[in-house]
Amino acid sequence: MDLSFYHGRRVLITGHTGFKGTWMCKVLSEAGADVTGYALAPDGNENIYTICHMDKRVHSVIGDIRDYEKLSAVFEQTKPEIVIHMAAQPLVRESYAQPRYTYDVNVMGTVNVLECIRQNLCVKSFVNVTTDKVYLNREWNWGYRENEELNGYDPYSNSKSCSELVTSSYNNSFFTDRDLAVSTARAGNVIGGGDFAKDRIIPDCIRAVAEGKKIEVRNPFSVRPYQHVLEPVMAYLMLAQAQYENQTLAGNYNIGPDEASCITTGELVSMFCDTWNKSSGQHVTWVSRSENGPHEANYLKLDCSKIKSVLGWKPRWSIQETMNKIVEWSQNWLCGCDPEECMKKQILEYMRIDHV
Repeated sequence: MDLSFYHGRRVLITGHTGFKGTWMCKVLSEAGADVTGYALAPDGNENIYTICHMDKRVHSVIGDIRDYEKLSAVFEQTKPEIVIHMAAQPLVRESYAQPRYTYDVNVMGTVNVLECIRQNLCVKSFVNVTTDKVYLNREWNWGYRENEELNGYDPYSNSKSCSELVTSSYNNSFFTDRDLAVSTARAGNVIGGGDFAKDRIIPDCIRAVAEGKKIEVRNPFSVRPYQHVLEPVMAYLMLAQAQYENQTLAGNYNIGPDEASCITTGELVSMFCDTWNKSSGQHVTWVSRSENGPHEANYLKLDCSKIKSVLGWKPRWSIQETMNKIVEWSQNWLCGCDPEECMKKQILEYMRIDHV
């Protein structure tokens, strides 16, 4: 991937204060893009956006994706060429607690972004980031393809299925005669350094280590397509660029790891403990704490043949390499080193270059 395409480009990112959004901002700022972010204030005292001072790297607008008037004003002021929509209520368990809020953010938030794009002809490339959980999950042993039925089970997954349908409707109804390419990107489970969210397995591991506790795992036998955050971030950017230059490449794309990185949560946590212990000399362990919580899928994989064949994208880091990067970033942060420098180092290593 050649990030020089983004030098000087006007890019609007929704959800830029989140975990994945911060990594996206870091990549684009290093590439010299003119980045505007629109999102809620970063969550909590510990968050990667604040820790890495990303507000100094991009033009940040704090706002609610449900506030159409404010979002519209940002579009009119910044005139983005490329829009990457990542703002969301992203947690399955939270969606059971707040279903109405989840649909409001994930569905009407998408409507607001698309309506802004409809009103602003400056936008040439739009990528709506959804999730692997948009599919009707039949607990199959093989990966879901882009033409499979969309019908997520829980409010989060289902709201993202709705976001896909909204995007398709706007594209068919308003964008077919415009110089605009529209895609959706369905990524598997994203992990990496700097994720502090609740009810996610890697942040739970880091918090337990920091507090000197055993790691508690809710669903140790659930299989997920785990991948480092840079995998989908780079894929989104590759897709946004490719369809900007050739609109026929627009469509729906799965983004996930190879088969070897689709492992159980228990295997992932064991790998975390082994990697952490080897590099620190500690003895971190985990315990199963199965509970009668809300429904979560047990088995979920993606077939990523399309993006590999159409765009030439493929995952670069194995699950062990991914874990090495997570432990490196987390130990840097816990010992008071500069986590932003660690981010830059890992981006360069991912791209296999000495500088951006």
